[in-house]
Amino acid sequence: MPVPWFFLSLALGRNPVVLSLERVVGPQDTARCSPGLSCHLWDGDVLCLPGSLVSAPGPMLVPTRLQTELVLRCYKETDCDLCVRVAVHLAVHGYWEEPEDEEKFGIAEDPEIEEPRNASLQAHVVLSFQAYPTARCVLLEVQVPAALVQPGQSVGSVVFDCFEAALGAEVRIWSYTQPRYQKELNLTQQLPALPGLNVSADGDDVRLVLDVPEEMRFGLSLYWNQVPGPAKPWWHRNLTGPQTITLNHTDLVPCLCIQVWPLEPDSVRTSICPFREDPRAHRNLWRAARLQLLPPRAWRLDAPCSLPAEATLCWQAPDGGPCQPLVPPLPRENVTVNVSTWEKQELQECLWADSLGPLKDDMLLVETRGPQDNRSLCALESSGCTPLLSRASTRAARLGGPLLQDVQSGQCLQLWDDDLGALWACPMEKYIHRRWALVWLACLLLAAVLFLLLLLKKNHVKGWLRLLKEDVRAGAAARSRAALLLYSADDAGFERLVGALASALFQLPLRVAVDLWSRRELSAQGPLAWFHAQRRQTLQEGGVVVLLFSPGAVALCREWLQDATSAAGAHGPHDAFAASLSCLLPDFLQGRAPGRYVGAYFDRLLSPDAVPALFRSVPVFSLPSQLPDFLGTLQGPAAPRPWRLAERAEQVSRALQPALDSCFRAPGTGRGMGPEAENRT
Repeated sequence: MPVPWFFLSLALGRNPVVLSLERVVGPQDTARCSPGLSCHLWDGDVLCLPGSLVSAPGPMLVPTRLQTELVLRCYKETDCDLCVRVAVHLAVHGYWEEPEDEEKFGIAEDPEIEEPRNASLQAHVVLSFQAYPTARCVLLEVQVPAALVQPGQSVGSVVFDCFEAALGAEVRIWSYTQPRYQKELNLTQQLPALPGLNVSADGDDVRLVLDVPEEMRFGLSLYWNQVPGPAKPWWHRNLTGPQTITLNHTDLVPCLCIQVWPLEPDSVRTSICPFREDPRAHRNLWRAARLQLLPPRAWRLDAPCSLPAEATLCWQAPDGGPCQPLVPPLPRENVTVNVSTWEKQELQECLWADSLGPLKDDMLLVETRGPQDNRSLCALESSGCTPLLSRASTRAARLGGPLLQDVQSGQCLQLWDDDLGALWACPMEKYIHRRWALVWLACLLLAAVLFLLLLLKKNHVKGWLRLLKEDVRAGAAARSRAALLLYSADDAGFERLVGALASALFQLPLRVAVDLWSRRELSAQGPLAWFHAQRRQTLQEGGVVVLLFSPGAVALCREWLQDATSAAGAHGPHDAFAASLSCLLPDFLQGRAPGRYVGAYFDRLLSPDAVPALFRSVPVFSLPSQLPDFLGTLQGPAAPRPWRLAERAEQVSRALQPALDSCFRAPGTGRGMGPEAENRT
């Protein structure tokens, strides 16, 4: 029986894509002949009974060679089965026997006997097919015209479409005539098997396990399947099996697909898109989506995947808060954009930057148009849309008359206009200037009160001002000091520990740069270009580069010191530490590192002697035991007093403790920050 599409889909994946195979449309078997022959396929299968050999009374048409080809039998556009096409090559074997009496007595030949010798030949050719658990036999009726009947000569071939089979199956094919005048032909063929692909979760990461035979070479491609439009490639490698690939969970999006194929001619490819229903993939897609306004009244949303969404106008108060729908609403438009509908979320972009310049305290007016050219205006406020000529106790109602005159005199900017209404932005600066006198008077009164307090508490104020001046200087210096954290992504626990340290330093405050917070730029620029830009900016601003040593970082440093060429390709797409070694080592070898670099390691993760000697030319601190000295070095000459430094060190230590505990409880794993990081079983 034919192999159903369900089983083939298990081998090819949820959305199979098969390349380089001819498609045969329709469920019916067919037969065709080479020019000059005529053939007919009998309806239905026949019994597979070869029978005994019999002698041929004269020239007979017999099969001489079998040839196969893989094709696809397709019932719908994506509903296809693997099928074996069989070509049977035919030839004429044998001769007419001369009667003994004619040779002996020279009797003339009978015309009735001569006639069959000049007639066409006809043969019934049986094709037998076996591929567990399928067995079929079909009968082909072939006729050769008399002009082509030449004993011992090939006359052409007949092609049968086709026998369905499963991937990786062993098929056996026999061919013989009925009745059988010679030993049947046979052919055994092993159909190609696709690499097995399994997707599983490994904590926050995703593990791709490719179950392929030892030393088998295959291609692996990760791409974004965008509809409409062609697939956008993201990552491609030629590998040797078996393999285990680790993807970072931040790289997952619903349209991320995986394609695997053997590196052989006309190979069948497996394509699956396993993250369409993954909640993490949908969250990543939403974070990556960007809304952009295009003049005069257009917008565009960009994200890795294409999904439907709805765009509508809303408004936001100057003091912030959520974007509220317009009242009365302007018409909505359905557009196909790159944004997820997996859960109800919103992106917003305001017209201020492109239409009105810097954000101002303007009044937003909605104009509605009714029948007979009736128009009304209301002002959007937190309480709703207030009619301009109303008696409400709001700012829009108090200024209703002047605002209406501003619209009529053209002093307001029109942001939107259609048949149902319009949107206006009216500047409020001239109305705000009237209150400046009261504001100045209040400021002068407050200044006088403060001056009197300073005279009464002169000595106390001097001490307080001195302390305040020191804190302001220290804070300004810390804010102006930049720190670039470089680390090796040994595992997810160590990444969380680095993230906790970066967040704690940011609260001091320090301007911290770390690849964990720049994954989008890192993917767009590449690790090496990203590190170059961050290092140049940090050093130009008088900052410091912090090297966080871990077992993985020490191993990478040793690899670079031994053989920089082989180590250059061993890092993942987000591993800035491995990418930066080619730039860091010259600074240390040439004595330019002091004052620019600082080293650090965590107490229980690494011993002090494990740090390579080359990097000990700069201060190397143990965390959290040496946090005060570490923070003092980061903040530079303007570091605060020791007691204040101790307080900040205690804050950082408390912030690190949960991540440290989690890191030491979790079992250690290998490095796994990208598709290349775990190309091993």
